[in-house]
Amino acid sequence: MAIIVQGRDYSITGPESKRAEERGLVAAEWYTCPIPRPTMKVLMKRKNGPAIRDTIIWFAALAVTGYLAYLSWGTWWSIPAFLAYGILYATPADSRWHECGHGTAFKTPWMNEAIYQLASFMVLRSATPWRWSHARHHTDTIIVGRDPEIITERPPVWKILLLQIFDLYGGPIEIKRFFLHAFGKLEAEEKEYIPASEHRKVFREARIYLLILIAVIAACIAAGSILPAMFIILPSFYGFILVLGFGVTQHLGLYEDVLDHRLNSRTIYMNPVLRFLYWNMNYHVEHHMFPMVPYHALPKLHEEMKADCPQARPSFIAALKEVVAALRKQKDDPSYVVVKPLPVAAGPYKYRAEQN
Repeated sequence: MAIIVQGRDYSITGPESKRAEERGLVAAEWYTCPIPRPTMKVLMKRKNGPAIRDTIIWFAALAVTGYLAYLSWGTWWSIPAFLAYGILYATPADSRWHECGHGTAFKTPWMNEAIYQLASFMVLRSATPWRWSHARHHTDTIIVGRDPEIITERPPVWKILLLQIFDLYGGPIEIKRFFLHAFGKLEAEEKEYIPASEHRKVFREARIYLLILIAVIAACIAAGSILPAMFIILPSFYGFILVLGFGVTQHLGLYEDVLDHRLNSRTIYMNPVLRFLYWNMNYHVEHHMFPMVPYHALPKLHEEMKADCPQARPSFIAALKEVVAALRKQKDDPSYVVVKPLPVAAGPYKYRAEQN
């Protein structure tokens, strides 16, 4: 007879939220690696140069691949051409959305906001709701009942993960939210983390997004072709695969309900191309422990922290294999997690709120 594994309620409006609060896991004090204050001051210094350079390279790459895709339309060459364009559209947009949302990518605030708004639309995410959702994610990282950005529950829902290869689960949900917001409404969970003072901004952004979507659809109708949508809107779906790959390696297969990012986040060594696309978010333990350190300083922060952290995963592929293996085990044993040993001189893992 098959064994039925009962899962927890991962919604942030359910009973797990109260349970997390009772256990001292809400807005708690997390473990931090000991970094000298002068060193941290240098690491936290913001600059415009690296982000301007990377943004120019990104837009130039999009222009080149987009032009090649346009020339190849109607031939078999359009498949690899649009795949390259889609990956360059969605993957950097996701990482730029993330870093500019933290306000650390550029030194100049309006530059962060401009790229944040643009990238949010490119990956079809409501800008203001996701800003507050991500703030909660950092405050209560992978705390069940508190973190709205846990990709999948335990036991894992494989159907969702497979649909997300082309953003066919999250994408339609976001578009549905555009309509909801455009009519001045929020989901129940959104009301838990979006301040009332931000609601009008949410509604205004959604109306702008919908106007752009309508304009693209109108262009397709006028042209008698889906080609306009192949450059705007659809790349968010057909170019999503690397966004998903990066996303699942951040936290899946690791601990829930702990107060140590070394236990619930994963640092991975990647080649320069992947690091450019991901904007160094492969240093994910480092980013979560010190989120105000800009992306361009994360490799240096990693060197400062590595003696107090588990060994980084050797490659993106190795990390993906670890995640898949862990999720397969969690199907039958939801309590299973991957734990890496710490260096001898490292501070002990912090599992609970009461642990010093």
